[in-house]
Amino acid sequence: MEKKINVGFNPTFREFNRTTKRYRAARGSAGSGKSVNVAQDFILKLGDMKYKGANLVVIRKIGESNKDSTFAELTGVIYRLYGEYASMYWDIKTSPFTITSKVTGNSIIFRGMKDQSQREKVKSITFPTGKLTWVWVEEATELAEEDIDILDDRLRGILDNDNLYYQMTFTFNPVSATHWIKGKYFDYKDSEIFTHHSTYKDNRFIDDGYYDRMERRRVQDPEGYRVYGLGEWGELGGLILNNIEMIDFEGIEFRNFDNRGYGADWGYNHATAILPIAEKDNCLYIFDELYEYEKDTDEIINIANQKGYDKRLRYICDSAEPDRIKMFQKAGFNATGVKKFAGSVNAQIDRLKTYDKIYVSPRCTNTFKEAQQWKWKKDKDGNYIDTPVDYFDDSMAALRYATDLFDGGNQVRFINKRLLF
Repeated sequence: MEKKINVGFNPTFREFNRTTKRYRAARGSAGSGKSVNVAQDFILKLGDMKYKGANLVVIRKIGESNKDSTFAELTGVIYRLYGEYASMYWDIKTSPFTITSKVTGNSIIFRGMKDQSQREKVKSITFPTGKLTWVWVEEATELAEEDIDILDDRLRGILDNDNLYYQMTFTFNPVSATHWIKGKYFDYKDSEIFTHHSTYKDNRFIDDGYYDRMERRRVQDPEGYRVYGLGEWGELGGLILNNIEMIDFEGIEFRNFDNRGYGADWGYNHATAILPIAEKDNCLYIFDELYEYEKDTDEIINIANQKGYDKRLRYICDSAEPDRIKMFQKAGFNATGVKKFAGSVNAQIDRLKTYDKIYVSPRCTNTFKEAQQWKWKKDKDGNYIDTPVDYFDDSMAALRYATDLFDGGNQVRFINKRLLF
């Protein structure tokens, strides 16, 4: 049975999707649609008999993070394009994560590159039919240059289908102008390199609310807007947290920590952020994130309940909105307001800097993005001052508030003390 598919593309990606050059690198602002475009491009090609024998490996630094990013993006495209017929044309498995076209036999697999063991596994990738022809590296700035070279070495050998070609695809927000990826693919001119730049303004599918948020950022945080709004190369200077790192949380359970609780920052036009956080051996662990725009308090409570957040643990919340704290309390949450005073923001930041590491789960994509661009303000002469940029910092505010959980080494405290025994 043939299925007619209606596809909507952003015109800015037309040449990017058509190129057969070995390297295609897409840098862009948040919301530019680059990752959605790449996912759609691969699904259409891998499901087309013209490209029979092609296979794709999708790479993130932390393999676990594929689940809520690239795997979700690719399967979302399938369900959007094929609708009720998705299972007729595609076989989607979650253990391990694989996607296979029932028409062509072409497959997609997902891998990480966090350590030497995973790098070695990438070197031995094989498929039931065809060869590894395409590599997609999402958030490519997370990887080391050597990781990319290992992947590049996997694309070799004679291809039986004349329509096939070897290609590596990179998608990322260009955080630093000193990053190796800029010199390797953007500054270096080569006939086998295709580069692309896009912004949220190029995305005809962007919603009005997101567009308005980016425009507010243009006014309130010009430097951050340059990177996350315009997709320009950024700078390393002025970064507030240098001790934060995304790691695989496999085997690390929130419930197994004695010191644990939640930080919460309220929002509506900007995000409401709630973070489950634990402390051990002078390290912080951020396990998950509730990160929602344009949701009222009842909706946030419902989401927190759906996530299974523990109501008995302490929630240190933004005290600027006591009514929202009261609603959380009425819903059974052990919520209290953070203590604010002159200099409290910097005191909380100083406390965060005392930790050897702040580890972030791959589930916390928004939190990690905030941390990567959370910077000090500059004065009129371009010098950094001891005041953080107060925009796109909702998770960072929740993280700051959570430091109150651990002052004096506080242990877990429940509303009902009888629950301790």
